[in-house]
Amino acid sequence: MSRTNFEQLLEAGCHFGHLRRKWNPAMAPYIFMERNGIHIIDLNQTVAAIDQAAEVLKRMARDGKKILFVGTKKQLKELVAQKVSTVGMPYVIERWPGGMLTNFPTIRKAVKKMATIDKLTQDGTYSNLSKREILQITRQRAKLEKNLGSIADLSRLPAALFVIDVLKENIAVREANRLGIPVFAIVDTNSDPSNIDYVIPANDDATKSVDAILTACCEAIAEGLAERKAEKGDEAADEEGAEKAEKPRRERIRKVAKKEETLDEAPAEAAAEEAPAAEAPAEAPAEEAPAKPKRTRKAAAPKAEGEAEA
Repeated sequence: MSRTNFEQLLEAGCHFGHLRRKWNPAMAPYIFMERNGIHIIDLNQTVAAIDQAAEVLKRMARDGKKILFVGTKKQLKELVAQKVSTVGMPYVIERWPGGMLTNFPTIRKAVKKMATIDKLTQDGTYSNLSKREILQITRQRAKLEKNLGSIADLSRLPAALFVIDVLKENIAVREANRLGIPVFAIVDTNSDPSNIDYVIPANDDATKSVDAILTACCEAIAEGLAERKAEKGDEAADEEGAEKAEKPRRERIRKVAKKEETLDEAPAEAAAEEAPAAEAPAEAPAEEAPAKPKRTRKAAAPKAEGEAEA
């Protein structure tokens, strides 16, 4: 079943493109017609593109991957932050920091710096500083929070990039292309779709248009996350069941092993009791043996005296 429909997108104004003189010829396959000097986008293609993108995003979310949303237009900042934060994905709504993807380790250092400032505040070191130092650190923290606060949980490069307005976010798109990160984008008639992996042809200026598309995509991501959670729960239940089934088996093995040990010990004890009885007769001849030579010596002594007299 389709996540959106023609009427819904038409009502949101997704079909409005730019003036003919501003168009990009590469968008020709997605343009339905021209009216009053304005290009009209083919919404049938938009519906299909949204469904395709939503399925891929859902699969990524189910695999535990992160999708970075980028929308720095003034009228879209709050909308992007509100929609994306519900599914726990990172987003950029302020100026795109150059090298955020290609120079990711440096960006991570800035995020760690923000965490260090928070630690200083909690452990009491912050209160020992002068007023001027506190003011400088507070300003620095506010600036970092504004630019990088939404990506604080992004510990590694995102699995995909979702861009609103390719023309405005061209640096982000180029960085993603350089690193081989797939790009999802809402592409208007004045943009070039050649560098985009999943093109969603639609109006990227109207709030309602972007809202309709983001809602469908975020719902797909939420479904993927729910499936991932359910799979984890099933795995935990299976492990618990396997452990419960294994416990009686282990006890039976332990009992059998104990019984065998008892049976092995019984003959050993019997052999140990018989050993002293067998040793006692063996010692008696050993004691009698020295007595025979004594009697032989006594008999030989008189004989020697008789020989002497003779």
